[in-house]
Amino acid sequence: MTGQAANGAWPSASPPAAERLLHWQLSGVAELPAMRAQVRRAMGPSIDPDALDQLILALDEMASNALRHGGGGRVEASVRSTDTGYLIEVSDAAAARPPMPAVDRDPSEGGLGLYLIARMALRHGWYASARAKHVWALLPRS
Repeated sequence: MTGQAANGAWPSASPPAAERLLHWQLSGVAELPAMRAQVRRAMGPSIDPDALDQLILALDEMASNALRHGGGGRVEASVRSTDTGYLIEVSDAAAARPPMPAVDRDPSEGGLGLYLIARMALRHGWYASARAKHVWALLPRS
């Protein structure tokens, strides 16, 4: 797949500089519908509809992965703006565990969201801070 390291992990890289547009602190997947609705309300009038759908899909996938597999604790998610696109960044408590797309799994069992995001993204990656893993994807404006 495009942009992936040979072992299936996302590349270790820092995201581009970007201006914060939206930010959430999440504690459970039940909060994801409200997050998606807020993105539609806040960004819908000013963004290409297809780009908006991709942005919401990637944000939802990354946030749900962090909530389900991120080691518990607080998950933070944000949408930022760059000159070329929209930067999605999600952090969780699993600082030592890189994002790993599913390998050798039947597509009907799920786990293919990271592949999809990597294909949609201009760039993607992850990095660790002292207490968190940060996973990011830069999606095009249109």
